[in-house]
Amino acid sequence: MKYLYPAIFTKEEDGIIVSFPDVDGAFTDGATMAEAYENAEDVLNLMLMSYEDDREPILPPTDLDKLEIPAHSIAALVAADTDAYRRKVDTKAIHKNVSIPSWLNTLAIKRNVNFSNVLQNALMKELGVSSA
Repeated sequence: MKYLYPAIFTKEEDGIIVSFPDVDGAFTDGATMAEAYENAEDVLNLMLMSYEDDREPILPPTDLDKLEIPAHSIAALVAADTDAYRRKVDTKAIHKNVSIPSWLNTLAIKRNVNFSNVLQNALMKELGVSSA
């Protein structure tokens, strides 16, 4: 899923603190604005991915013009794509049992077919996703 949420960036003595008013528990920081923004994308993806996995409700984002922005802070929209993020970070291999006809198994073994690779490619094609 793709999301776009406002974040509040607050300059402190030792860096920049980032919070998301609409995403409970989503906080991060950075030494520079670039680092803070990159970390904001990361934490937003992690939190929303966790909400999706736990089937928790995801609140709609507040309009930027309706946000209360503290002094010495700015608001910016941060994008999250949990499907792409999941492909990037959730790379653990899992074991699946599949059934195929014996003759097909014999032929594939003779031709040194990598069953895992074929299944992964077929599933990505079927689901219309890429590995990147």
